[in-house]
Amino acid sequence: MNSQTLERSFFHRLFVSTLSVVAMLVTSHVTAGCGSQSRQSNAAVEAAQKNTPNKPNNTNTQVLRVGFISTESKVPIGPEGWVMRSGKLKRELQNIGVTDVKFFPFAGGPALNEALSSESLDIGMYGDTPAIVAKAAGINTKLINQTRVGQNAWLIVKKQGVNSLADLKGQKVGVAKGTYPHRYLLGLLDKAGLSKDVKLVQIASADVVPALTKGDIAAYPFAMGAGPLLVTKGWKSIDEAKNHKGLVGTGVTVVTDKILAKHPQLPQKWNQMRQKALQEIQANPEAFYKFAAEASGDMPLPVVKESYPLNLYPQEPFTPEGLELLNSTKKFLADQNLLKSDFNVKDWMLIDTKS
Repeated sequence: MNSQTLERSFFHRLFVSTLSVVAMLVTSHVTAGCGSQSRQSNAAVEAAQKNTPNKPNNTNTQVLRVGFISTESKVPIGPEGWVMRSGKLKRELQNIGVTDVKFFPFAGGPALNEALSSESLDIGMYGDTPAIVAKAAGINTKLINQTRVGQNAWLIVKKQGVNSLADLKGQKVGVAKGTYPHRYLLGLLDKAGLSKDVKLVQIASADVVPALTKGDIAAYPFAMGAGPLLVTKGWKSIDEAKNHKGLVGTGVTVVTDKILAKHPQLPQKWNQMRQKALQEIQANPEAFYKFAAEASGDMPLPVVKESYPLNLYPQEPFTPEGLELLNSTKKFLADQNLLKSDFNVKDWMLIDTKS
């Protein structure tokens, strides 16, 4: 295998992993899937059903099934994964009747939504975009926190590519539609007065690097992990979401109405656990970054630090900044005709901002 083939293979694995957080959400039914996405979805759902058999006739037994977005890590990269690894999560929840906690990785939001809809999961941890789409489609969940506030995105071009945003005039730019990098890109082009001068092209994550390399597209907005990693490989970033107010993304945690009926104390316990974990992480950030690097497939430490800064994880379940971004995401999805119905974010929240 020559070096060019090896490089392509490396980037294929990279983007299947790191771009799963920006899986396309413009299907007519949020729980529907096709091709490899559908196969992955079914496999994940079956794994959740097979490995965590909650018996309805045994109210003293409850295995909590938690879905999150990843193709590499077996636990979420954040306080939840940190406290799960230490064993404290299970111990914290035993007091409310949860005997075990199992995490299930999903390649994207539609697959996770399917598992929530089929009652194969109790909790979902993923981007605000698929969570909002699911709520608008009638999947019965409550919002218990925002796991991340301020997820960055990087607008990447090849080394010999354009040098500025203005240079994109008349060019094609790739994007995964219905995602927070998509929202960032639209907002960025609007601010620059380029909305009518740049053609957006829907492109699969595995095809992004070849398309950039061949010049089929001039740029692509990448999520955390992939963006800074590409920069270390010699690619150029001509803009970042963090440099523009209102264009960064958020992550959320939702629980099903069914699990809430059985364990009404779960959200409070979950958020208390999360807050304690964040205190530990802030007291020992280097240990957290080492954990994050290992969990993400031995990603370089500088890339991990740039992708997962400690200020990405809010101490409180909800913050004014986070809620402003969440409502902005909902408005974006509505404007793109991606919501089946309207709802009030405040009605979706289980715990208000004063909790």
